[in-house]
Order: sequence, then C-alpha cells, then structure tokens
Amino acid sequence: MATPSYRTADATVSAYDASSVTPADDGAIRPTRALYIGTAGDMKVDMALGSTVTFVGLVAGTILPIQVTRVYSTDTTASNIVALY
Repeated sequence: MATPSYRTADATVSAYDASSVTPADDGAIRPTRALYIGTAGDMKVDMALGSTVTFVGLVAGTILPIQVTRVYSTDTTASNIVALY
C-alpha cells in the first residue's frame, strides 16, 4: 500500500491551498497541513492517524501545524477556522 501523501508532506514547505472549515460532527475533511484559528476558543478534532483530541484555550491568530481529518462542532468553541493544505 502506498504511503498517503499527508504522511510524506514536507512540513517546512508553505501551504499550497486553503479553505474555510465548518465544524461538523459527521463531516470529514481532507487531511490538513495546518489549521488557522481566527477566533479564540477550544477545538475538538480527529487527527490524521485516527485519535480524537480537544485543544483547549487556543488563541486567535494561531496556526496549528497539525494534520486533521475532522473538526467537530461538539466541544468546538473556536471559530473562523481555515484549513491549510
């Protein structure tokens, strides 16, 4: 089986695409390179390898260099989230 592209991405290379994220408990997104947090709060996500974690106390303007496949609406209070690819 080929290694998924998100696993081989060079984290030092800048993002090549971006899209607004609408948190949803039942909606997956393509694996991200990072997430931009526009408005402060907490954010519950599924990481690219499958674990679920809640980041607490995120500051507005933060770029999190994490690969996620879902941003949940439940337990997410941060907003204006942008996925970077």
